[in-house]
Amino acid sequence: MKVICLAENTEGSTHCPYEHGLCYYIETGSHRILMDTGADDLLIRNAQQLGVDLSAIDTVVLSHGHYDHGGGLLSFFQINSTASVFLQKTAFEPYYSMHKDGPKYIGLSELLKGHPQIIELEGNYQIDPLLSVFSDISITVPIPSANERLKRKTGEEYIPDTFDHEQCFVIQEGSRRVLFSGCAHHGIQNILNAYEALYQSEPYAVFSGFHMMKKNYSEEDIRVITDTAYQLKNTHSLFYTGHCTGIIPYEIMKKIMGHQLIYLHCGDQAVL
Repeated sequence: MKVICLAENTEGSTHCPYEHGLCYYIETGSHRILMDTGADDLLIRNAQQLGVDLSAIDTVVLSHGHYDHGGGLLSFFQINSTASVFLQKTAFEPYYSMHKDGPKYIGLSELLKGHPQIIELEGNYQIDPLLSVFSDISITVPIPSANERLKRKTGEEYIPDTFDHEQCFVIQEGSRRVLFSGCAHHGIQNILNAYEALYQSEPYAVFSGFHMMKKNYSEEDIRVITDTAYQLKNTHSLFYTGHCTGIIPYEIMKKIMGHQLIYLHCGDQAVL
């Protein structure tokens, strides 16, 4: 399996343009896949630079209904009219981020609704024998504090986002399974618990942001970041991260997890 990061917040060794967003190109023995599509048309430009043929993509999985993960879909549809796009039905709800100057819309474009390539799911789904998604994630470990500013608009009210639009993607390649999660809004430990309940094992590798990025970190934030790193270190999985994890949390976690944690910058690739 080969994974190329087509969109992410930081510059990698290939010096591709970068943005606040996430998009992975995944190449397996039988599939050409996108996990998320970034915030705009950056995936198109970086795919050209990196030699990725987006017209050959057969499957797209959208991790959740935020623009920085689904904003590139309209551009993608201009060059690919055959790929199936899987997202949770609730991904089209109106999502906002709360700021000092007021709420900012961070949901998907209205132009995507009803698109013939989009398949709206309600819960777990088996795409084919090798590809599946799950969204039924119980909260037994506290979710990231950075979630607090994220809301769903209902009528004229902004209510806490429960992230029922978040789904995780699992690929089986031979005897290995690899887990993909966009931002882990449910918390990476809760997601791993849900995975293990479904598959009775640990994933070989995990590609996920940890949604720990903040402007300022309290002592409690640092404690949670440190505790999370020790929990992940106690697994047998390899973790690739980026996007919403944040550089400071990554550096703290890297000191604890060592080779078990890798930052995948924009343009970087991993071969499993």
